[in-house]
Amino acid sequence: MKKIKVGVIGTGFIGSAHIEALRRVPGVQVVAVASNEKEKADKIADDFFISKSYKNWEELIEDKEVEVVHNCTPNNLHFKINKAAILAGKHVISEKPLTITSKESGELISLAKEKKIVNAINFNYRFYPLIQHAKRLFEKGEMGDVYLIYGHYLQDWLYYNTDYNWRLESNISGKSRAVADIGSHWCDLVQFITGLKIKKVFANLSTIHSKRKRPKQSVETFKSKEKLFNDYEEINIDTEDAGSVMLQFENGATGVFTVSQVSAGRKNHFWFEIDASKKSVSWNQEDPNQLWLGYREKGNEIIIKDPSLIDEEAKKYAHYPGGHPEGYPDGPKNLFINVYSFIRKGKDPLKDKKDFPTFEDGHWENKIVEAVLKSSKEQRWAEVQK
Repeated sequence: MKKIKVGVIGTGFIGSAHIEALRRVPGVQVVAVASNEKEKADKIADDFFISKSYKNWEELIEDKEVEVVHNCTPNNLHFKINKAAILAGKHVISEKPLTITSKESGELISLAKEKKIVNAINFNYRFYPLIQHAKRLFEKGEMGDVYLIYGHYLQDWLYYNTDYNWRLESNISGKSRAVADIGSHWCDLVQFITGLKIKKVFANLSTIHSKRKRPKQSVETFKSKEKLFNDYEEINIDTEDAGSVMLQFENGATGVFTVSQVSAGRKNHFWFEIDASKKSVSWNQEDPNQLWLGYREKGNEIIIKDPSLIDEEAKKYAHYPGGHPEGYPDGPKNLFINVYSFIRKGKDPLKDKKDFPTFEDGHWENKIVEAVLKSSKEQRWAEVQK
């Protein structure tokens, strides 16, 4: 098997997560890593036995050995890096948001089609085994018609006004923070499971800390809550810490979700429930190996992650026997396995069916975020523009 050569741009939390996941994907070799902080690139390269480290992303994209680029940089760099990789003829797996505007993401879709580039976006929660099982329940008609969808995605890593990260700076992260960062995962997942797109939104967003104290030294994602800093400068915040969004889906079903990055004690509490005409289904990311099914006429069920018990099409996403937990690191791995299988088989990105989220999905999420911002500002329902 000829190895597919990969380059990873970005050495923060998610960059390392990509590299760790790629080490478990057959036939893939990470040959280069890049960061604007060269010492971090060197350390990652040394830790993971990667042969080349670059001081900037341009050098990595120019590397002719690299066939696929993983873009794990801050949001404001996604468009220019993804575009440059496509123009260089390299396949792209991007972190979300795909770009910070739908105009940019629309341009990437057109360019990827023109160059026939395989493209993917890391909506990794789709690839938990029980999420795949839940999707099959809807596809096979076992759930019936969707009535109501609700849930939340709650974190506490920005709970204090001294918690800080680049995501708080809108010139880097974009006009939305909590919704674009974690709400996008929630919206993508419920649409993926049900097959229903969000049509309209009514949002109420709030900034709890309108001013924050920024440490005068750099802070990695999720590290600020350790509160190790003494020297700060105060800055204004213009993105949301939290918000609630009412939804209308294309079949007329309604829903609501809450996002927050200031909920004490909630680390990564991603939960949803979908109520349908035959039964209900619920899942909690912090307890990912159980799927709840609710009934009116009989006792409820708990489905345990076990490849011998879940749907046949979902089995390939469960790599260990029942009783052996699988969680967050396995989602990106499963996504990457599908993408690299598609590339290795020489499939046509314009014609062949894809079993992974693409730039089209990232573009649609941008449209949802823009509708949420419009709705919150104008305090009325906003259509998600096609």
